[in-house]
Amino acid sequence: MHLRNGLKSILQANLLVRAVLVILLIGLTILVYSKIGFLFRPLTVLFKTIALPVILTGIAYYLLNPIVDYLETKRLKRAYSILLLYLAIAGLLVLLVLNVIPFLSRQIAGLIENLPLYSTQVQEQVKQLMASPYLSQFNQWTGSDPVAWTDNLSGDVSGFLTNIMGGLGSFITALKDIVLALAMLPFILFYLLKDGKKLPKYLLSFAPTRLRNRSFRIMSEMNGQISSYIRGQIIVSFCIGALLYIGYLIIGLKYSLVLALIASCTSIIPYLGPAIAITPALIVAAVTSPAMLLKMIVIWTIVQLIEGKFISPQIMGKSLHVHPVTIIFVILTAGNLFGVVGVILAVPGYAVLKVVATNAFAWFRVRSGWYAPLPAAADAPEAAEES
Repeated sequence: MHLRNGLKSILQANLLVRAVLVILLIGLTILVYSKIGFLFRPLTVLFKTIALPVILTGIAYYLLNPIVDYLETKRLKRAYSILLLYLAIAGLLVLLVLNVIPFLSRQIAGLIENLPLYSTQVQEQVKQLMASPYLSQFNQWTGSDPVAWTDNLSGDVSGFLTNIMGGLGSFITALKDIVLALAMLPFILFYLLKDGKKLPKYLLSFAPTRLRNRSFRIMSEMNGQISSYIRGQIIVSFCIGALLYIGYLIIGLKYSLVLALIASCTSIIPYLGPAIAITPALIVAAVTSPAMLLKMIVIWTIVQLIEGKFISPQIMGKSLHVHPVTIIFVILTAGNLFGVVGVILAVPGYAVLKVVATNAFAWFRVRSGWYAPLPAAADAPEAAEES
């Protein structure tokens, strides 16, 4: 009894001991998992098989569920609302296939065909720029070698193009999985839209009775974080693509639809997406003429200002409560670990983990008794406001 009380007092008094014990338990768990990892291989295969259909279905659910809910408020049965929505989507897809897809495919084919030529022209323009009198004097002062710098640039551009072609090959290899996921999506989505409201109650039935209220609160917070991010980010990306397309048409930039579509897709990635999207537009504009390059930069700056000052604050707001620097680090880490999928899912995944970790720490803080309550002085302003 005395030993138990003594050990408990040591744990309560020494934060370093508690931290070391937690780290040891985590390391022991990882060690055990590494030894019996083969037992979980079927679960890993199952996860890889259903991950893409589930992700696509989840995104579609958060986009379409508000429409189905609205139609249901108009006294239209939920199943009929879903079928009506499917018919509208099918009609929209038919219009895209007949009118937009052929034009878009021609632009994509032309851009891919001319991309090596464009890169060569950009290299020649850089060489001419480096040979100008002003830069020659600057190179003499600094002792830099423009020829070596240009050769390095050419090697970097060639490597970049090689990586693009390799990425296209990997994309074609994964096209089968994407087609299968898209084929499964309407069927899974129908039942999810129809019975999705019953899912939280079903999941809560597995939780202990005393934890159901907390579990429901965590699930509600997670649902709010994911839904607000997905809907807001897709709407913002669509607005960016539409504004850029209009701007590119006004200045007469080639491949305007493809470049705007690239910008719209990459804008799903916060902060890093615009930097990726501007690269092909800069190349096309630079090859066209210096005036076109200046016009493109002006259009891009205007669209980014509109998005940053008006669109994102109105649509996204501060729903995630995540610092921009944290978002950048999370995206970079997820990209190194999981590739393109990790980059896309990094922010909503981090938001979900943050909700779980915050609630788990709050529960642990109450149950452990290791943390003293806040001083009365810190609680006084809140108490005064409440009163």
